[in-house]
Amino acid sequence: MKNTNVLISGASIGGPALAYWLDRYGFDVTVVEKAPAPRPGGQAVDFKGAIHRTVLERMGILGEVLRLQTGGTDQEIVGADGRRLAVLPGEFTGGEIEITRGDLARLLYEKTAAAGCRYVFGDSITSLTQTASGVHVTFERGAPRTFDLVVGADGIHSNVRRLAFGPESDYVRFLGHYYALVDVPEIAGSVPSMYNEPGRMVAAGGPKAAAFFTFASPELDYDRYDTEGMKKILIEAYAGMGWRTPAILSEVRRADDVYLDSISQVRIDRYAEGRVALLGDAAYGNTLGGFGTGLALVGAYVLAGELALAGGDHQVAFKRYEEGFRGYAKIAKNGNAGPFLAPGTPGRIRMRNWMFKNRLLLKLMLKMTDMFATNIDLKDYPSLTGR
Repeated sequence: MKNTNVLISGASIGGPALAYWLDRYGFDVTVVEKAPAPRPGGQAVDFKGAIHRTVLERMGILGEVLRLQTGGTDQEIVGADGRRLAVLPGEFTGGEIEITRGDLARLLYEKTAAAGCRYVFGDSITSLTQTASGVHVTFERGAPRTFDLVVGADGIHSNVRRLAFGPESDYVRFLGHYYALVDVPEIAGSVPSMYNEPGRMVAAGGPKAAAFFTFASPELDYDRYDTEGMKKILIEAYAGMGWRTPAILSEVRRADDVYLDSISQVRIDRYAEGRVALLGDAAYGNTLGGFGTGLALVGAYVLAGELALAGGDHQVAFKRYEEGFRGYAKIAKNGNAGPFLAPGTPGRIRMRNWMFKNRLLLKLMLKMTDMFATNIDLKDYPSLTGR
């Protein structure tokens, strides 16, 4: 086996999932993460169909994921007076298995750290210099090191992609909306509800103590690490909105943590550049598209499996990874969650709500979702490699 010393950037879902498989196949894995520790909480993520369950089973974590699952909860779509207008079924929003991103990330981190994968938190890559034999990497804080391979599993705003492939503007398309998550525990406990006005949506309530916002906007210039600045954007975007929005915004003002990001789509013609590869949202992200976590998990399985089958030959493995996975990743190429969550006119809001009253149409949408989630021939890499 060659090229066994691998650096992964990103410790959310795809990075630790890849670390699990690479470690199992005998690679030496280091994961670097900008955040100071594994990130708790966050939005719910979900898995759908036999392919996702198979990968979870082969990782030995299906039982634990089922134990931690939140359960897809029906969500009411309400008017300004709180009257129910329609219901978003739990099976539509939560897939077959739903779990918070934080719980899944913690589970993957603990499993891989215990196996010997090294994690470096609070640091980030500043440069990548490829040579014939490796990738020389410099960091914000740590000492420079050389690795055989580098994988960017660091999200839609991937630092690794920027350093190895080019500027974000070449590969990420803004889709006209933003979304935000804010912990608001005083709002939790009631029936999960969402409310719309043209171009704006706010949702809160239920067992998940977070408010969720989606709103149409021109592209914004802001610091994604400036909590107070993001609060200001949200408060201005939702000024004058009805329902319980004023009370929710009062909680936003007191919140310690705000996550605000664009709804965007990655469009890239390759998943690798020399010794550097991309995984998950860095390669095939479509914000709130409903398939991101499953794509990251299955992508990690395929990428690691191809590296193991190729004996660490990255040129062969990266080519097979792209050839075998690009068709499956097409599920992230279409769709824009923004206009669905925050329709731009009263008529479009009514049409979206009607969709969830039409049981035949809803059944068809769920069937299509299941079809997309299983549209890949999954190799049994552990069996093929004998590990």
